[in-house]
Amino acid sequence: MGWIITKYALTAAIVVLVSEIAKRSDKLGSLVASLPLITLLTLIWLHAEHQSAEKIANHAKYTFWYVVPTLPMFLAFPPLLSRLGFWPALLASSVMTVACFGLFAWIVRHFGIDLL
Repeated sequence: MGWIITKYALTAAIVVLVSEIAKRSDKLGSLVASLPLITLLTLIWLHAEHQSAEKIANHAKYTFWYVVPTLPMFLAFPPLLSRLGFWPALLASSVMTVACFGLFAWIVRHFGIDLL
């Protein structure tokens, strides 16, 4: 139980840290947010919990493929925010991300990469 609390606390601390940095500096906050901190923590947690090298490697590989279709959201959100407001822009960006993911998963399946 102590281990899971430690994992929650460290992971939450990183999210809070990133949001605090972003409040002070757009560029630095974005840079820190773009780092794969949660993925790195997950890889560390998997290793510390004695998961197989194959499982850890698969996590890293699939994280790459899942990030690619989310990238258009970061380009679409700013103009949508100024036109629609925060919540509608967030919703539209999220719907777009789901659509991009579905299309991307369909495309890469033809290359032997199964994301679903």
